[in-house]
Amino acid sequence: MTDDRNPSEPLRLDTTVAHNARVWNYWLGGKDNYLVDHEAGDHVYRMFPDIVHVARADRAFLGRVVRHLTGEVGIRQFLDIGTGLPTVENTHQVAQQVTPESRIVYVDNDPLVLLHARALLTSSPEGGTDYIDADIRDVDALLEAAGATLDLSRPVAVMLLGIINFVLDDEEARRVVHRLLEAVPSGSYLALTHPTLELGGEGNVEAMAFWNENATPPIKARSRAQIEEFLSPLELLEPGLVSCARWRPERDSDGRLPLEVPQYGAVGRKP
Repeated sequence: MTDDRNPSEPLRLDTTVAHNARVWNYWLGGKDNYLVDHEAGDHVYRMFPDIVHVARADRAFLGRVVRHLTGEVGIRQFLDIGTGLPTVENTHQVAQQVTPESRIVYVDNDPLVLLHARALLTSSPEGGTDYIDADIRDVDALLEAAGATLDLSRPVAVMLLGIINFVLDDEEARRVVHRLLEAVPSGSYLALTHPTLELGGEGNVEAMAFWNENATPPIKARSRAQIEEFLSPLELLEPGLVSCARWRPERDSDGRLPLEVPQYGAVGRKP
């Protein structure tokens, strides 16, 4: 695992301010969170109850995407940026269930994620996993570290699930996504999810404002047109850019499709 921190130095956990990775973990039913995260998460939920459905739909999207890319497309390498706290069906677990030789690099910069990554992100004997403590904005350093585990001359699936929304400047966000795509070869894939005030998300305006005033890191919703700019270098897989709950969904026992959530999702191939 890549970690330049002195191992004798204690991790700096700020438990006085709610943090997205921990609140997301709370909404998913995890236990790696604190009272301040419960309070912020509950407050956002009261303002915008669909947020829990968004969290669960985003996690289910990850599983469907990884199973498709490993089982149907033949991808064997994943760069999962903004992985968040490990829960169930993490990227390496899903991928290595299908193809044990899969190699996965996780990237995040939250100290609690780092702490749990050390304990939980274990690989099958045939494959490999690594964790990089890095900021998504430092793309070149991130890619250099990822190259210790991944062969960046071969196709890679770049996973950007619910992370670009923390890069608030639109131009910087486009630069980050396009730089990542430049660094991987033809035949690579990008999976992206991003919150929006469309798709029924209009009621999230006040909840996002509350979050940005009381928690960290601040978040930004974007429109379909803005998200399409991130995806412009790619050939999108069907059904294109849709609510992540509606990307190749599984029907329930009554044959019904899941409800839309205000979180766009798409998967594209680099030509």
